Formats: sequence, C-alpha cells, structure tokens
Amino acid sequence: MATLGTIISWIVFGLVIGLIARMLYPGRQSMGFFATMLLGIAGSLVGGFISWAMGFRPEEGAFRGAGWIMSIVGALIVVWLGLAASTRGSAGRLT
Repeated sequence: MATLGTIISWIVFGLVIGLIARMLYPGRQSMGFFATMLLGIAGSLVGGFISWAMGFRPEEGAFRGAGWIMSIVGALIVVWLGLAASTRGSAGRLT
C-alpha cells in the first residue's frame, strides 16, 4: 500500500509543480493534464539532479527528487528546453 501512496503523491506533486511552472513561464504552452503532470515530475527530477550536483545530499548515495523550489526551477528548465527544441525543429521546415 505504501507504493500506491508514493505513486499518488508523485502524481499530485507533479501536477501542482507543473501548473506552477506553467503559470510562471511567459507565453502560452499548449499542454494537457497528463503533460503538465509529467512536466512537474520531470522538473522534480531535474531539480533534484541540480541540487545533487551542487552538493546537497540528504542521504549519501541516494538520488531523490527535489523540494518545492528546486522542482519548480527544474520544471521551468524543462519547459524552456521543450519549447526551444520544438522551435528549433520547426525552424528548418518549409511551410
């Protein structure tokens, strides 16, 4: 039962972080419910990696997701990278 609770908490946390990141990032991002949730989860992992790389290790040897602030920062980075990749991919096409 603890595993199901962990999965549900990651889903809810990812959705909240994704919504906050989308509100903070300027411009329009066309994402649905599921993509926003995945954005928040990916942002938490990116934020966790950034804080781990900066030397913040709550448990030595264990990689964990970040807290609220670093998760939002990570989600903003993910949005920026996603929009940059989609813009770069469509720049070479002839319409």
